[in-house]
Formats: sequence, C-alpha cells, structure tokens
Amino acid sequence: MSNLTLAGLNERVGQELGLSGWAMIDQARIDNFAACTGDHQWIHVDVARAKRESPFRGPVAHGYLTLAMVAPLAMEIGIIPRDAAAGLNYGIDKVRFLAPVPAGARVRLRVVLAGLEPKDGGQVIMRTRNTLEVEGAEKPALVAETLSLLIPAAGARRQ
Repeated sequence: MSNLTLAGLNERVGQELGLSGWAMIDQARIDNFAACTGDHQWIHVDVARAKRESPFRGPVAHGYLTLAMVAPLAMEIGIIPRDAAAGLNYGIDKVRFLAPVPAGARVRLRVVLAGLEPKDGGQVIMRTRNTLEVEGAEKPALVAETLSLLIPAAGARRQ
C-alpha cells in the first residue's frame, strides 16, 4: 500500500517516489506481446535470425512492451495515494526509447514526481518522470513523462 496521500503530494514534487523490483523481459513475454499486438517483426520474435542479423546479436523487446512495463512497475512502487479511489492513465507527454532491452534482461522502474495539476472535485493530474533501467546497462531503456488522473475516494462515492 502507498504511503502517499493526496494532501501530502505537494511536498513530494521533485522527489523520487520509489524504485521497483526487477522484472524479467524474457522471450516468452516478448512473444506474448507480439501475439497481443500483431507486431511479429523478426528482430523481436525470430531468435535464430536475430542472433544472425540483428545489430544487438539477439532478439530485443518491442519499445511499446518496455513502455507497457511502466504502469505495473509504478503500481508496485505505490504511486497512487492511499486516499485515492483510483489512478487512471491520463496521457503521456514524452517518451524516448534510449536503449534496447535484450530478451532475458531484467528491468526496473525509477519514478520521480514531476508536478501536480489540481482539477475540479479534488481530482489531481499527477505528472511523473519514469526511467526504465536495464540491469547492467549504462543507458536506461526509456524515459517517459506520464500523466495520471487521481480521483479522491470521497469524490468517487459522490459520482
């Protein structure tokens, strides 16, 4: 459970909210993502060809798979305040894919609270800077600035 509260978020702007545990990006996860999205590009799913022809010497995760890891790892960290009824994806302002994630690599997420925008009914748009780190790599896989709409528990009951 999160130790954050809606009232206490202002004090945390500019601070790191947490660091997730490591998550495995194995070939099975990559293949499942390809099946879900229809993106079967060989550099992701053809292990033999990727080992022969890829500049990365093996298959790599889809960029959008690495981006999709942001939400569950952020939830693991506990970025949704405990007095919020919900935290909903509101958007992404900026994403940069900086380095490939090889099949079999582990990633973790570092989250910094970048800003808050109050809305009607006690709702808040929370802006976070997310850095997906690859174990043993110099560069992160991605950096993304995401927006979440936080709905206070009391406000959710009134609607």
